[in-house]
Amino acid sequence: MSNKTGKLVILSAPSGSGKTTIMKRILHDLPQLEFSISATSRAPRGEEKHGTDYYFFSKDEFRKAIEQDMFAEWEEVYSGTYYGTLKSEMERIWSSGKSIIFDIDVKGGINLKNIFGKQALSIFIMPPSIEELEKRLVGRGTDSAEAIACRISKATVEIEDAKNFDVIVVNDNLEVAVNQVEKAIKDFLV
Repeated sequence: MSNKTGKLVILSAPSGSGKTTIMKRILHDLPQLEFSISATSRAPRGEEKHGTDYYFFSKDEFRKAIEQDMFAEWEEVYSGTYYGTLKSEMERIWSSGKSIIFDIDVKGGINLKNIFGKQALSIFIMPPSIEELEKRLVGRGTDSAEAIACRISKATVEIEDAKNFDVIVVNDNLEVAVNQVEKAIKDFLV
């Protein structure tokens, strides 16, 4: 895969920080961007669909794809649960003449920035506080208390990695956060 094909925008944040909500608004406002669908070995949640929200692989299929060098980056985010960026997905978007936007976990975002350097803009969406993050996760109603505790524990570590991103946006007001992210992306894409 050619590293000189096009630009990419990386949105990363602890789970529950609002990055997916922000990304959906950005995609609506900036048609020159296209969402890169990640691959995962986890089961679909709620209404998630294969090929729209994620490419769902079994653990064995995911490991085989790793062996076949099909990923630009991948990681085992939680024990036995893999996430990755398919090279074919990136090529598909670049060949359509668009830039890529990623909604990706913090380590994956750092990995992509390290691989693509100045070709990538990395944006960290910071929650206003750990307490607010926990409130949002509980409010979503999609995770058990144990899963939320795991996400909160992971978030405290991920917040330490914010310094590795080009831009940090605190999401304590959605409209302000969307505007800040959009401005950073527009400045980068010129």
